[in-house]
Order: sequence, then structure tokens, then C-alpha cells
Amino acid sequence: MDARIFIGVDLGGTHLRVGRVEAGAIAAHATRDTPSKASAEVVLEELCAAISEVLTPDTAAIGIGVPSVVDVERGIVYTVENIPSWEEVHLKEILEKRFGVPVNVNNDANCFAVGEFHFGQGRGFRHLVGLTLGTGLGAGVILNGHLYSGANCGAGEIGSIPYRGQTLEYYASGQVFPRDHGQNGAIIHARALKGDPEALKILSDFGEDFGQAMMTTLYAFDPEVIVLGGSVSKAFPFFEKSMRKVLADFSYQRALQRLIVRVSEEPKIAILGAAALGLDALG
Repeated sequence: MDARIFIGVDLGGTHLRVGRVEAGAIAAHATRDTPSKASAEVVLEELCAAISEVLTPDTAAIGIGVPSVVDVERGIVYTVENIPSWEEVHLKEILEKRFGVPVNVNNDANCFAVGEFHFGQGRGFRHLVGLTLGTGLGAGVILNGHLYSGANCGAGEIGSIPYRGQTLEYYASGQVFPRDHGQNGAIIHARALKGDPEALKILSDFGEDFGQAMMTTLYAFDPEVIVLGGSVSKAFPFFEKSMRKVLADFSYQRALQRLIVRVSEEPKIAILGAAALGLDALG
């Protein structure tokens, strides 16, 4: 277990969560409401104040996960979801000057993947894809033990691939439930747990579309393990069978037989994943 200390920041439009990670566990944390409608400077000061609550002099690095497009090399975030004032923030430069330690910034799906690789269901593997199933379909990719973000932080954007006249995300994410069935995924999952036939059918149909997202992931990255996260992943037992039925058409069945599919079990993986950006960068 790495003995260095890392700070992980999960910056969302509603909540700002910060944790100090020591020996693979969150030793201290701070949570604040994100002043999402405020100026960029006010949001930044709230972020810095939260980091200061858990920072120690021997901190090795700070990692930040954001729901946005990120220039990973320069640490610039663009058009952060639900924070209108953050259209272009040079976050890495600002925070390194403020705190004097290396800062790594990436999008939330990549943080999920690197977090599962270091601290969760991906430990012990070298090639991993983390698929986040929430209101969108996001993906983070670990290749040969390191996070692969691509040239423009766009690697793994499985959800944007055209599919059935829309995109994979349109059909294979949580947005399908309120849009097509009038209820969110949590309610439909609760109904399925009670054996409701309609809810069971809805989730089975969802599994067919999600199976196409899985197949695309397998062809693109050939991972050892795929870890599912996000709110919809909790219903995986109800759409796994139909998903695997779709995967029966995958061309490389021997690889499919070796594939491991797991569901994230770490409720604070967003903080751990952001902290793991430092592990990935520093080695």
C-alpha cells in the first residue's frame, strides 16, 4: 500500500467533496455545497477552503475530478456541468501556485476508472474499463496499468457513438427511464425488486441496448475487467442476462469467457479516484 498522502476532490454542481487519502483509505474529509450559480472566483475560493481543511504539509499531490471537458496536460477545465461561470478555468496552474504541490485534473469518468483500478474492483488487473451509468454513459480506460485519457481527454467516450439514429448514451443510460417510462431508474429498480413484471421488462430491454455498449467497449479496448458504476449499475442483476445474450454475437468468444464484469462497491470512489490521479501521475 502506497504510504504517500493524496488529496482527492469530487467537484459537482451540487456538492463539493474533498478527502485526504492515506494508505488507501479516506483519513479526513470535508463536504460543502457548491455555490454553482456564483462567480468563478467564488466557486474557486470555496474549493480552496475545502482543500485547506484536509491538506497536510506532507501531501504528495492533489487530484480533482470534474464533470467537464479537460485539457489534462495543462489542467484546464472547460464548461463545467451545472457551474455556468466555469467556462475556462486554469485549475492546475491556480492550485499549484496556491498550495505548492502537484495538481492533476481529469473528468469524472476517468477518475472513476483510475479509482477502481487502485482502490476498488480493478485491483490486480492491468487493463480495465470503468463504465459509469447515470444520467449519461461515461467511460474511463486503464491500459497496461495507466489511465489513458487520449490526446483531448476524449478516450472512452462510448456514450457518444452513433446508435439507432441517436447515440449509445441515449438508449444505454439512466436518461432512458424518465424519458420513455416516466420514472427514474431508482423507482424502476425498486419495482423490479418487488417482482413487478413491467419493471422487469423495462430493465431487460435496457440490457439489450447496454449490451451493444459493452460490445463496443470490448472491440475498442479488449479489457480484462469492466467495472460498472453510477446509479443504474445497482440494477445490474436485472439486465445482466439480456446484456449477455447480446454479447453472444461478439466475435471473440474466448476473450469474452475471460472477461470479468463487476459492480463498484465503494461509495466514495469519486474522492478516491481523484486522489488516484496522483498515484497514476507520480507512479
